[in-house]
Amino acid sequence: MKTQVSFNGKPTLYLISTPIGNLKDMTYRAVEVLDKVDVIYAEDTRVTVKLLNHYNIKKQLKMYHSFNEETASEEILNDLKNGLNVGLCTDAGTPGISDPGYEVVRKVKDYFNVVSIPGASAILTALVSSGLIPQPFTFIGFLDKKTSLREKQLESFKTLSHTTIYYERASRIPNLLEEMFKIFGPREVVIARELTKLYESFYTFTLGEAISTIELKGEFVIMVSGSLTKEITSNDIIEKMHSLLQLGYTKKEAIRLTSEALNIGKNRVYEEVLNYEK
Repeated sequence: MKTQVSFNGKPTLYLISTPIGNLKDMTYRAVEVLDKVDVIYAEDTRVTVKLLNHYNIKKQLKMYHSFNEETASEEILNDLKNGLNVGLCTDAGTPGISDPGYEVVRKVKDYFNVVSIPGASAILTALVSSGLIPQPFTFIGFLDKKTSLREKQLESFKTLSHTTIYYERASRIPNLLEEMFKIFGPREVVIARELTKLYESFYTFTLGEAISTIELKGEFVIMVSGSLTKEITSNDIIEKMHSLLQLGYTKKEAIRLTSEALNIGKNRVYEEVLNYEK
């Protein structure tokens, strides 16, 4: 079956997934679309031209990356208005997933066709080989570069009971794992590197353990097991307080004992009681 380049008489923006390492993971359909579109926008033209050369494709290449996303989105919109079919690809993986792509899709989807060409995914490639529970899972991607903001983000994921997945660069791995241990505690973690390449590696350990055996090079997929601790609700706190008060404890004693029993701060118990009594 031959690939259609336009649908409903309208030009099309193709979001083309590219290999995350091994060039053989390029799909037949993705190669055919790259060969048939009128122009290709790439996150880094130096990376994409190697892919095109590998498949003997000669096309005009333009830049679309996080620093020119707004202007390049307008340029793509103009190309589509002029009847051109446009391909968009990032250095590796799917446009829009921890890579540029979201802005242009929002800008053109109501006027032109937007078609995703699926392919290799670092998230799924790592997850299904990790041995962690694969579903449900939450994909987080790259965390904030600032320590204080990063720790706030991790705090917000602390109570999730399923696997969470992160991307990170080698130089930040040690600090990130320390922060995860401080916030999550000793959970199982699996780190994947060099996916689909010759030296693809998976490391399984518990947060808090030494990571000296991990070669810190390239980009990593970090998968963390979910929380086994039930999230404490306002009702849990009030019910525990009531039971203790009925046993004859003073309010102050009941707040302390509730805090210890539910493993939460006394301030939170106090605030919940105040809100309940309003």
